[in-house]
Amino acid sequence: MACIAGIISQHGKIDFNSARQMSKMLSLMRHRGPDNRMIRSLPDDRGAMGINEINLAPERTFCYSLEETPYILYDGKIFNERPTGQSDISVFRDLYEKYEKKCFSKMDGSFSCAVIERDEEVILARDHVGARPLFYGFNGDVFYFSSEMKGLKDYVQFGVEELPPGHIFSSRKGLKPFDAFVPEVPEPADLKDAAKKLRDLLIEAVKIRMDDVYAISLSGGLDSSIVAAIAKEFNPKIHLFTGSVESAPGPDLENAKLMADFLGMEHHICSITDEEIEEFIPRAVWYLESFDEDCISGIISNYFVSRAVKEYSNAVLVGEGADELFGGYRMVLKNPKVKTPEQRERIAQKLVEIAYNTALRRLDRAWLANGVQYKTPFLDTRVVAFSQKIPMDWKIYGDKQTEKFVLREAFRDFLPEKIANREKLRFAMGTGMDDVMDAMVAQKLDPDEIRHRPKASYGLPFSTFKELYYYDEFLQQFPPSYEKLTVRWDPFK
Repeated sequence: MACIAGIISQHGKIDFNSARQMSKMLSLMRHRGPDNRMIRSLPDDRGAMGINEINLAPERTFCYSLEETPYILYDGKIFNERPTGQSDISVFRDLYEKYEKKCFSKMDGSFSCAVIERDEEVILARDHVGARPLFYGFNGDVFYFSSEMKGLKDYVQFGVEELPPGHIFSSRKGLKPFDAFVPEVPEPADLKDAAKKLRDLLIEAVKIRMDDVYAISLSGGLDSSIVAAIAKEFNPKIHLFTGSVESAPGPDLENAKLMADFLGMEHHICSITDEEIEEFIPRAVWYLESFDEDCISGIISNYFVSRAVKEYSNAVLVGEGADELFGGYRMVLKNPKVKTPEQRERIAQKLVEIAYNTALRRLDRAWLANGVQYKTPFLDTRVVAFSQKIPMDWKIYGDKQTEKFVLREAFRDFLPEKIANREKLRFAMGTGMDDVMDAMVAQKLDPDEIRHRPKASYGLPFSTFKELYYYDEFLQQFPPSYEKLTVRWDPFK
């Protein structure tokens, strides 16, 4: 629900106007929180901290506690039990005052945050899934942190780092992991029982995320269709939104229309023109802060849908997370290089581990580029914990190797048969984006150029000539050392 940033001296006064720098940092990330801004200077010219916020309700959504030390800046949502009316930031402060750095293991939700102690020690933390980003780095004795890399680009040229999920970083003591919050979830007795329990957990996960949500991103795939079907039970007037490339509509549009008609819900189709795509490519790289081609194609579609959603709602329900948790990447997991069940398990776990820098980065940057807060029922801590108890053979099932089988069985009666049995497509392929991007970039860059420049300066090989073009755009907007934080989505590219 916010972007956060800080400039904190670790040794004495700062000899520049830190509040002015903070204002510039926040301006570069205004899209993440267009409703409110707060900047607070530290005593004795030792730095400044700030936040941009999105209001999800008519009353203001507070994401900071800056009245007294320890100062707290917070981005995300937690679901810990609390007295009626107590805010997330108040719950966070109570947990921190009681448990100090151990509090992060007791926080149920999605978050990235910063705590500034009285002695200017800065403590950053990020939950174990990692949908909410956070970056940091030093410039001499001054410590900088920011929700997006772009907030640091004018001040930290080298040594910028992304805080890994499930980790704490102290500006005095460095990086270390912390234990995950572990909710109580049942053990599945068999496949049928696993489907029933998964159904109950996901319905509850949608229910607790319905507040202030008036939109659902509906791709026409299994995951978003399930979220839409559940959400209708709690609010049948919620609106559905689907993106499609005007010149090359993919199969997503037909399936989204089918699902919308099945549910009888208001459906908005966001038609994206080739001209809009071409004009947006540099901004796609800017918002995404990556040049991975799969992420770029995906963020473009999501961006235009989020722009349309913004006219109706500051928050949206999305279906992301199911592929990583329930074996949705069959094309990857059935790769000929994966020869044993053990290898498949390792690849599946790898996809979960890098999701924060691939699928979830695309999700986060696309929706917050237009100031829309995304809510992810599949990433509920109980759904995630239960998914880890389900054997891979129940996720990718039978002789036909049906992906996400247990999820399909859990919600088959909620869906049209065609949707329930639909095979997974990459998002950019489903929207028609892939073919358009191939033709468009070929007009801007000779495809043979990749033979002369096969990899980036820090060693990452380009998967296609399109990626070389995105890389050149990246270098125009970010310091060269920032390219080290680009991660490949497809582990076989």
